[in-house]
Amino acid sequence: MTVDRILPSDEAYDLIDLATELADRELAPRAADFDARGEFPREVLRTLGRSGLLGLPYPESHGGAAQPYEVYLQVLEILASRWLAVAEAVSVHTLSCYPVAQYGDDELRKRLPEMIGGELLGAYCLSEPQGGSDAAALTTRAVRDGDDYVVSGTKAWITHAHVADFYNIFCRTGGPGPRGISCLLADADTPGIVPQAAERTMGLRSSPIAQIAFDDARVPADRLVGAEGTGFTIAMTALDSGRLGIAACAVGLAQAALDYALAYAREREQFGHPIVDFQGLGFLLADMATGVAAARALTLAAARLRDAGRPYSVEAAKAKVFATDTAMRVTTDAVQVLGGAGYVADHPVERYFREAKVLQIVEGTNQIQRLVIARSMAKG
Repeated sequence: MTVDRILPSDEAYDLIDLATELADRELAPRAADFDARGEFPREVLRTLGRSGLLGLPYPESHGGAAQPYEVYLQVLEILASRWLAVAEAVSVHTLSCYPVAQYGDDELRKRLPEMIGGELLGAYCLSEPQGGSDAAALTTRAVRDGDDYVVSGTKAWITHAHVADFYNIFCRTGGPGPRGISCLLADADTPGIVPQAAERTMGLRSSPIAQIAFDDARVPADRLVGAEGTGFTIAMTALDSGRLGIAACAVGLAQAALDYALAYAREREQFGHPIVDFQGLGFLLADMATGVAAARALTLAAARLRDAGRPYSVEAAKAKVFATDTAMRVTTDAVQVLGGAGYVADHPVERYFREAKVLQIVEGTNQIQRLVIARSMAKG
């Protein structure tokens, strides 16, 4: 189905055209093969970076394209509709650049053009084996020793483990609670930073995810992002933007599933008619299309609040919940439209179904998002 987009500038339309061209040429033909082999498409990310698609929401002074988040998210949606693992990689990398861009000092910000340009890939080290949703209880510690911080502990579920060039490490430099947390920017090849064996995941198999052990890794003190004790604030504000990225990825995945199911239903005949003509399937497809459109609208509405400098945290939570729940439902229904054919890997809806689940978990589970929304409602 053709998505009718209303964009804020001619430049934005050009970016959408560029993203579509790259997605069709570089992403779509490779997705199934890389997923089957569990291989990360590093060169594809470099291509996107060199094309300017890894720094869309960042200022031109940092090497970015100074695009509204509304535009960035629609580019992300297009990438996700061809290959979710790549779109998720772009979202995670954009998230990983945020702490330095927003809170870093002038020296740290000098690194941004290289970070954004595609030659370097970032990772975001917040979750831990015993602490995912309760980020304020993290235990990875950084102790000041002369001109360095010595970091010890373990992070979990780290996207881009093994392939990242830099890590945002959220670690405890003070006492318990959120005020004792700081953020360090570390090179991935720092001695003592040791990615563990990759997890065997249900979906996103071409995206490496693993625990990362910090064995007295020495990180220069001038790599502190912001002031000591501001790490929790950095992490939470970054995740507000990251949740919009995941919502856009969910919209793209759901759109891909809808498009494939609809094309199949138009071609597949039973009882002498294309199955799309049967009301049971027609209504199912209509609900799928309505859900995708609603998820897109909610996501872009939150993005426009962000672009206008208005509070958007709760709206980002709503968008993340609705879009990812929609992606799970739409991919499930796409498998149903294909029947037995949807259950085999010959058709991409099998992969879409496996991939959708993780979107309800990453960047804060949907249960945590509902908690955020409910608390905001209670405050009035």
